[in-house]
Parts: sequence; C-alpha cells; structure tokens
Amino acid sequence: MELYLDTANVAEVERLARVFPIAGVTTNPSIVAACRESVWDVLPRLQTAIGPDGVLFAQTMRRDAEGMIAQAKRLSNAVPDIVVKIPVTAQGLVAIKALKKEGITTLGTAVYSAAQGLLAALAGAKYVAPYVNRVDAQGGDGIRMVQELQCLLERHAQGSKVLAASFKTPRQALDCLLAGCEAITLPLDVAQQMLNTPAVESAMETFEQDWENAFGKLNF
Repeated sequence: MELYLDTANVAEVERLARVFPIAGVTTNPSIVAACRESVWDVLPRLQTAIGPDGVLFAQTMRRDAEGMIAQAKRLSNAVPDIVVKIPVTAQGLVAIKALKKEGITTLGTAVYSAAQGLLAALAGAKYVAPYVNRVDAQGGDGIRMVQELQCLLERHAQGSKVLAASFKTPRQALDCLLAGCEAITLPLDVAQQMLNTPAVESAMETFEQDWENAFGKLNF
C-alpha cells in the first residue's frame, strides 16, 4: 500500500515524512499555485524532502495533447522519475498513449467515473486518480465509483493501480483502502486527522497520572 501527501508545502512534507510512512508527494496546479513558488523551484525541494526513494507527481497545464506531451517531457527532464499527471480527457488519452511509448510514467487525473479511469489505464497510465469527495459533492457515490474502478483494473488493466484522491475525512480514505485501493493521497489536514485522536491524549494523561501517583515520577 502506498501513502502519499497531497501538498506542495515543503516544510510540512519534511515534518510529516518523519512521522508518516509516506511513499511520496502528489501535487497539482492549484496546490503549487497556493505555495506561490515556481514549480521549477518547489519540485526539486519536494524531491529532496521525500528522499531518493520517494515518488513525486506533477501535472501538466496544457489542454492539447501536443502541449501536454511537451510539458511532460520538460517535467521528466527536470525531475527524473517524476510521475506526470494528465487529465483524462480525449486529448489527455492521446498524451498518455504517447508518453507511454516515450517511457514517461503517467497518472490519469481528474477521474469522475470508473469508465473514464479504465480508459486511462488501458491507454497506459500507471496510476488512475478518482476524485472521491468531488464525486460525492456532485451527488454521486465516490466510494462506489472507486470500488467499480478497482474491480475493472483488476480484471482488465492489471498493470495500473488506483491512487484515490480528493478526501475530506479519514473515513473516506479508509473506505477506499477497504475497497482494495493500493494507493491513496491525503491532504495535510486529513493526514493529521488520521493520527490526532483526542481520546489518545486523554488515555496517555491517565497513564502518566496513575504512574506518578504510584511511584512519584514518570521514569522507570
């Protein structure tokens, strides 16, 4: 199972990489824009933060296949082994197929249906990113869509894997993992929520108080 952080905040990645067993970092244009740094500055810093074995994702900005391919090659040249995120549109599928032949690893992003995700996988995307919470926000069922996509890939595109994205709660992420997802990417607040449970702090305070009452100090 691969756990990613969905952010371009280098300081937070450095901090949380010491805590979470992360496989890498995913970004998108909105995330990079929010940090107000050049993508060519922030990507190398993120790669350093996650280490040589971490996987970094970055997205193209063009809507035409030729532009996507050109930007993907530029990203790949700047950060070797980067996974390039391509929106799953008609032009995106053309780009994914071409980049597969070029040996550039891709992720099909902005996936709102299982059929759309399957097409990305069949075109050659290694990862497919269904937008769970955004599907829910449109009145759909994000988890069901992920379940369907996971089933389709297992049957028809075993070289690809679901990397579920767009979460508002830890429950959504856990439901995706229970559906068989091999990878998820979490925004920083949801990642923190998975660990920060108030009841844990209360239990620890009780343990410490009971020990101190019995022995007068917290050391063994």
